[in-house]
Amino acid sequence: MVRRDDVVGCAEKVRRCDDAVGRAAKACLDDAVGPAAKACLDDAVGRAAKVRRDHKARRSRAGRWRRAVLAALVTAAVVFPLSAAVRPEIPAPAPAVLAPLDASTLDEAYAANRADAAEAARMAAAHHDRDRAAADRRLASPGRQLLAFDGRGSGRVTEVLGDLARADRVAVLVPGSDTGIDTYGRFHAAAAALHARLVRHTPGTRTAVVAWLGYETPGTVSTTVTTTGRADEAAPHLRALVRQLRAVAGRETHVALLCHSYGSVVCARAAPHLAVDDIALVGSPGTGAGSAASLHTRARVWAARGGDDWVENVPHLSADLFGTTVGFGTDPVSPAFGARVFAAGDGGHSDYFRPGSTSLTNLARIVLGETKAVTHD
Repeated sequence: MVRRDDVVGCAEKVRRCDDAVGRAAKACLDDAVGPAAKACLDDAVGRAAKVRRDHKARRSRAGRWRRAVLAALVTAAVVFPLSAAVRPEIPAPAPAVLAPLDASTLDEAYAANRADAAEAARMAAAHHDRDRAAADRRLASPGRQLLAFDGRGSGRVTEVLGDLARADRVAVLVPGSDTGIDTYGRFHAAAAALHARLVRHTPGTRTAVVAWLGYETPGTVSTTVTTTGRADEAAPHLRALVRQLRAVAGRETHVALLCHSYGSVVCARAAPHLAVDDIALVGSPGTGAGSAASLHTRARVWAARGGDDWVENVPHLSADLFGTTVGFGTDPVSPAFGARVFAAGDGGHSDYFRPGSTSLTNLARIVLGETKAVTHD
């Protein structure tokens, strides 16, 4: 992997060299995204520096190639590490084999998945990955209610806060990009804030919150975050989760999906024929659907965006490029989409579940079915 310090040093060499324009530099550029890019570029700069040509032609050609070299360096130093240089695989046990989930097997599932997380922590520690070991260890703590756990790769976790078997109302949080076991703490904090708000707001209502990290989320800086590919892969797993929740809590339980950022694309892909009562899209870049009606769901569809959310600046376009659809189309908070738009306050992209926020208050009301109390801008 090319380090950023190397990029700066190499770029400086290119800037100082009047003749970084030889054929060797071009040949190197053809392979600039490979692991030997830096060595190749150093060699190209060294050889090109020995060549002397006509001053005017040299300066013109150098300008062209300097821009090309720097562009390749940026590609090698930024795009390549994010998309191709995968972090070394962290060993972890295969997910526990569980009996079909229902109210009677719930505690057994929690215990088995905690044990799996503890074993994953030991294996990560032996692999000298202290951060992952610590994250796994926290998930293995007594009292954590893990409905599912898979410590392999970026990781998958489904955690329950509250008494799922007796819940009258269940909220499922679906996360956006850059969420994995290593960053699970912030996702858990959002679920915990919602659960605390529900308990405090209606102490007599039995509620549960499910933090569902059940898919491989895209990186914020990656091509996957601009297409529906990861969402298409995730949708069947989200449908399976809802079926499990119905099996445990009962078919009369009110279920709401709260979908953040790219998670709103996941919810949209899973929405047709999904047995949920409400779908709330917050901080959504779009859903890949042109309107709420085209989600083909009987659920109420809600949408909100904070006043300081950068996603407002994302172009709400969709285009087919090289056989892949890039972009997610209609803005979910626009009148054209047709969702029930609610107030989210002046928060940013990561503030929708901030304790005391307008958005969290309204999300809690949606979960509780207090639709008339939901405020609007």
